[in-house]
Amino acid sequence: MTHPQAPGAGSSLRDAVGAEQARLLYGSGFSMFATLVAAAGLAVLFVYLGVLKVWIAATWLLISAAHISVRLVMIGIFRGSPDRDQHWRAWVNRFTIGAAVGGITWGIGGAVIMPQGRFDLQMLVVVLITSIIYGTLSSFGAWYPAFMVFATASIVPLALWSLGQHDAVHYAFTFLCAIWLPAVLLLARRQEAGLVRSLNLQFENAALAQDLLAQKTIAEVANVAKSRFLASASHDLRQPVHALGMLVGALRSHKLPARSVSLIDQIDGSVGALDSLFTSLLDISKLDAGVVRGRAEAVSVHPLLERIRRDLEGEASAKGVVLTLAPTNLAVVSDPVLLERILRNLIGNAVRYTEQGHVLVGCRRRAGWGASGGVSLEVWDTGPGIAADQREAIFEEFYQLANPDRDRSKGLGLGLPIVRRLTEILDHPLELESRPGHGTVFRVLAPRAVAPQAAEATPAVGVADARSAVILAIDDEQAIRVAMTELLKSWGHQVVAAGGGDEAIAALAHMPSPDLIVCDYRLRGGENGLDVIRRLQTAIGTKVPAIVVTGDTAPENIRDALTGGHPLLHKPLSHARLRAAVSSLIRRPAEA
Repeated sequence: MTHPQAPGAGSSLRDAVGAEQARLLYGSGFSMFATLVAAAGLAVLFVYLGVLKVWIAATWLLISAAHISVRLVMIGIFRGSPDRDQHWRAWVNRFTIGAAVGGITWGIGGAVIMPQGRFDLQMLVVVLITSIIYGTLSSFGAWYPAFMVFATASIVPLALWSLGQHDAVHYAFTFLCAIWLPAVLLLARRQEAGLVRSLNLQFENAALAQDLLAQKTIAEVANVAKSRFLASASHDLRQPVHALGMLVGALRSHKLPARSVSLIDQIDGSVGALDSLFTSLLDISKLDAGVVRGRAEAVSVHPLLERIRRDLEGEASAKGVVLTLAPTNLAVVSDPVLLERILRNLIGNAVRYTEQGHVLVGCRRRAGWGASGGVSLEVWDTGPGIAADQREAIFEEFYQLANPDRDRSKGLGLGLPIVRRLTEILDHPLELESRPGHGTVFRVLAPRAVAPQAAEATPAVGVADARSAVILAIDDEQAIRVAMTELLKSWGHQVVAAGGGDEAIAALAHMPSPDLIVCDYRLRGGENGLDVIRRLQTAIGTKVPAIVVTGDTAPENIRDALTGGHPLLHKPLSHARLRAAVSSLIRRPAEA
């Protein structure tokens, strides 16, 4: 049987149900073939017993065979018809006519071949016909008029024949037919009504599923459009902020009045705030791109939590919130960087949204979780709490409960979405309990580990230890080239700036061999920074260290940028971060 499909936009539910009823009627010709075999068997038996003449039996069988052959041909035509669903009413009407002819063939034929004076053989005919009626109930019952005409045409002639026998037994049979026929027709009516209800429900459910799928598709398209918009807008906005950050860094190398230094500090703070907001967007893009992978190792919990507490203590104290860390010697199996990001977001949120009271951070053993037991890392606060109907919404991007004015100091609403993605990457279940007006507790579950031995401190190499170098800086934005040149020169490097690959290749002829390439990932004319770096390395004849800088947040672009194997830095780029990367790569060849 063909499974019902939701009706199209141009068809009604009734038409869809009717088309399915027609398919059920024309579903198989086996029952018709079986009735022909039964008729042949009955005729042969009666001829053999001498109660039926051969020519009467042959005539009846020929009529039956002709009728059934026509109906089998009609089944084939129906199956091959491309517009059968649109014309289902005509098809069920044709089937009903065929059912009427079949009923007449059995009803009148049964009366004609009925053996006189042999009540046992007469009952054999009656039993066979009633059995056929019951047998067709399952197929003809899909369309009540077809079953009604077949059953009526099959039984009424037998009842009339029986009435004409003028004896008590046959009168009783006629009476039974008068009772049985309405009963079986009522049964068929109820069967068809049940089938129609079932088909209606199936089509309605299929329509709901299609509507849900359409809504899901619309939501996915909107989400992709949102991501593309954010990627494009983020890239365009990062460019001037990136240039501004480098210019601020270059200004710091100049001797300026104290008032100017104060203003530069304020500008730098604003640039840092923008950098923080862009970083949150970038984190989401990295997670969506699938480029973040956890590296499990034993992580001591207390030093990690202490570092976060130390960083957030000032913000908590300024609000009058007590930030408390419960000492512990437990360790977990996790990625230290990703775990710190999770806990930093959770503790930062707790401090940010708790107006009075305290924030308690600690961990406890969790029995029965993991092979060696688990550790529950917990953040408790006395903040406003989260209502039950909001506990899923807070993990949606850009959703914030208590920030209707979009106060920038309260973030973008990306902290908890990042937390959820990172806990899924690390396979650390995240639990939430909250009572509105009383506070909230977040729990992150991680496998327990043996606390690692503290590594011996190694003397840090200062940035100033880096040697002066020749740097080839490539960016298609004039303002960024100027800012990068000024910044790198203020650190004592020789800088040659180029706007693209061809210009950089041409510059090689008029400059010393570069010690480092700093290249934007997306250049004008569809040029790719990775391709430009490869071209330059081929032209120079050696694999010069390179840094790729990008303002893209699109997941696919981040994945592509990472394939080159070069350090990937994201705009807006703080001058401290750029200086650390430059110094590291310049130092590497000399140390080798």
